[in-house]
Amino acid sequence: MPSVLGFLPSTNGLRFVNAWPDEPVVVVSVPGFGAVKIGNASNGLCGGMVFLVRDVFEARLPPIRDAQPAQGTPLYDYIVQRLIASYHLPSGVLQYFGWMNTPDADGGFWFLRRRGLAWKTVGEQWPSIQADIDAGHPSPLGIVTVRSANPADLGRNHQVLAYGYELDAAQNLVVRVYDPNTDSANGDGVLLALNVKDPARPTPITHNVAIADPIRGFFRIPYSFRDPSALTAH
Repeated sequence: MPSVLGFLPSTNGLRFVNAWPDEPVVVVSVPGFGAVKIGNASNGLCGGMVFLVRDVFEARLPPIRDAQPAQGTPLYDYIVQRLIASYHLPSGVLQYFGWMNTPDADGGFWFLRRRGLAWKTVGEQWPSIQADIDAGHPSPLGIVTVRSANPADLGRNHQVLAYGYELDAAQNLVVRVYDPNTDSANGDGVLLALNVKDPARPTPITHNVAIADPIRGFFRIPYSFRDPSALTAH
């Protein structure tokens, strides 16, 4: 199974899960939406945790072993800042919202075809995710869980970090991910599974990510490195 050498959630993941007190994080203005809450911490800081884990891995630093940080500490502030970075404002919010309003399967006729989430996941996004992993880099994924035109539902989506995959002759794809919602003791067994043979049709994604909603599709989140060395200096 191709995987990122030296990366396992049980080793490289954070020692705490994505569960936080009810604390404000940041509200931003997104064209067409107005004020959007990127996070109340109680809704999760998954994107910041994912980016932090990749930052530390790319820097070849020892994994962070801190307990869950309190608001206002350097580690907490770093996670919040990386959460904001993971949304690539405003384009990231618009991508989540666009996918939330896209059908699961292709629609229309050949000359007016609208690609569904299955094709967008498999045809547009998976090759770049696969290339990241093959090159030795964990790949941040945006997980779309809902079909909704309500911007308030943006917070029901999720972010994980793909680090390995397996594709068999029948085109069954298994993607292994670090899930910030799953504790480190069980982290190595978290996966997404789908058949990629005919993505023009609805393509169910089975998973054991620690979220209540189904997964409709996923996309690669652009990533830029930030040096986390100050967090591991103590």
